[in-house]
Amino acid sequence: MRYAIISDIHSNLTAFQAVLQDIEARGGVQLIWCLGDIVGYGPDPGECIALLHKYDHICVAGNHDLGAIGKIDIEDFNPEAAFACRWNGEQLDAREVEYLADLPLTIVEGDFTLAHGSPREPIWEYLVSTYSAKVSFDYFETNLCLVGHSHVPLMFELVEESGECLLHELSHDAAIALGGNRLIINPGGVGQPRDGDPRAGYAIYDSELQIIRHYRVPYDVALTQQRMRERGLPRRLATRLSQGW
Repeated sequence: MRYAIISDIHSNLTAFQAVLQDIEARGGVQLIWCLGDIVGYGPDPGECIALLHKYDHICVAGNHDLGAIGKIDIEDFNPEAAFACRWNGEQLDAREVEYLADLPLTIVEGDFTLAHGSPREPIWEYLVSTYSAKVSFDYFETNLCLVGHSHVPLMFELVEESGECLLHELSHDAAIALGGNRLIINPGGVGQPRDGDPRAGYAIYDSELQIIRHYRVPYDVALTQQRMRERGLPRRLATRLSQGW
């Protein structure tokens, strides 16, 4: 069975559509695993939720998903992110609000634990260092954990023999062979990459081959930026999409 692993769509419909088209071009998948933050930052929250619902999927809650519907406090967001989060919430209808409100914080699927931030703190923690990742290995029981939140495609590997935690950056078409050391994997962001590469990021897991492969997909950044400007969203949030930051 094949699974698409996506995260941090952030209301970027154009990027999400490009990723889905790329998935189909690579043979399609049977299920989408979404690691949260469907909404926030971008111009099309309802459209992104509706598009996700066209596919068989499971999804965990992200901080922007819960912030947009008032389920968590967003006072720690920077002013532009907070403005966009509130705006996103105002665009949602009752069914979309209910869907986001009902998203679980974590999901266990076979040998995978799914969380937005980390298994220790699913909503808020960013896993970007080996120190925080090593601590996080104590907070899930499966061999593998999938996270988003940082918008950076990374893999943390806990070496069984030494207990050392290693950090690996994931490039386009990088293949991760499963079945060895415990891993925490971040597929990168669909709607707002933050590693200096503006292309949308995602991964495909093939359970038969026991491989996860990471991909980058170009999309029409200018179109998303135009839609953000038309909706009065902060200019810097649009500008950063060109920079992959």
